[in-house]
Amino acid sequence: MTAPDWEALLGRTSFIELDARARAGALLDDGTARELCGPFDHLDSPWLEPQGVVPQSDDGVVVVRGRLDGRPAVAIAIEQAFQGGGIGEVSGVKIASALSLATRDNRDGIPTSAVLLLESGGVRLQEANLGLATVAEVCSAVLELRAHQPVIGVIAGALGCFGGMSIAAGLCTRLIMTAEGRLGLNGPEVIESEAGLAEFDASDRTLIWSIDGGAQRVRTALADALVLDDVGALRSAVIEAVRQGVPGEHRSQRIGELRARVEAVDPAHPPEPSGLAAPAKGAPPEGDG
Repeated sequence: MTAPDWEALLGRTSFIELDARARAGALLDDGTARELCGPFDHLDSPWLEPQGVVPQSDDGVVVVRGRLDGRPAVAIAIEQAFQGGGIGEVSGVKIASALSLATRDNRDGIPTSAVLLLESGGVRLQEANLGLATVAEVCSAVLELRAHQPVIGVIAGALGCFGGMSIAAGLCTRLIMTAEGRLGLNGPEVIESEAGLAEFDASDRTLIWSIDGGAQRVRTALADALVLDDVGALRSAVIEAVRQGVPGEHRSQRIGELRARVEAVDPAHPPEPSGLAAPAKGAPPEGDG
C-alpha cells in the first residue's frame, strides 16, 4: 500500500467543512459571485415558527450567480446545518426558480449551466405536501435545463442526499461525489424503522457506506466521478463535467440498462455490496434501448 502524501492532505482545503454559501462561492470564478434572494431578503418559511422551529432567512438554500471557467453559471447550495438540509416550500421554489431562470437565459442566447450542491435528507416533515410539490418542481426544472446546458450535481458531505432530492440528483447531467458523501432514495434510519434491523442496520457505518457511499455509487454507475474532499479538486471536476456538454442520452433515460441491472438481483439472495459493480461500458445488458 502506498504511503499517504501527508503534506498534500494537510495542504488541501476541505469542501465539506464549508457552509453552503462558502461552497457555492468557492466553485465559481473569483470575483464573479453574486447571491440572489439572500438572507437580507427575508425569504423564510412561514410554516416553521408556528410549529416551534426557528426559521432561517434564506430558508436553507443559497443561490449564487456568477461565472464558471469564464462561462455563465448558477450554483445552488443546500445548507446541511439547517433542518438537515430538508426542503420546504420556500427553499424548493428558490431552487426551481433559479433553474428556470437559467433555462430562460439559454433560450435568450446566454448559455448558462447549473451546479446543485446536494446535502439533504429530503422533504421537511413540517411542510409535508408543500415540500413534495416543490421537489417535483425542482425535478421538472432540472429536466428543462439539462436539454440546453449541463446540470451538475455534487454530493460531498456525510449528510448525503436522500428522499425526493435524490431523484433530482439522479436527473442531473452528471453527478460528482466524495468518498464521504452518501446517496439513496431512503436513508438507513428510514429503512431500519420500516423493515427492521435485519434489513438494514442503521448503526453499521461500514455497511452504510458500502452501499450508499460515494465510492460504491460510482462503481455502480449511479454517480460519475469520485473526487477528493478538496475545494480545488471539486471545482476542477465540476468544470470538466460542464465542458463535456449535454450528452446524447442521460443516465435517467437508459431505462433498459437500469431495469436489467435491477432484475439481475435476486432479493431472496442479495449479493454483497462488492458484487454490485456496474458492467463495463461497451457491453450493455439485454433489454437496453
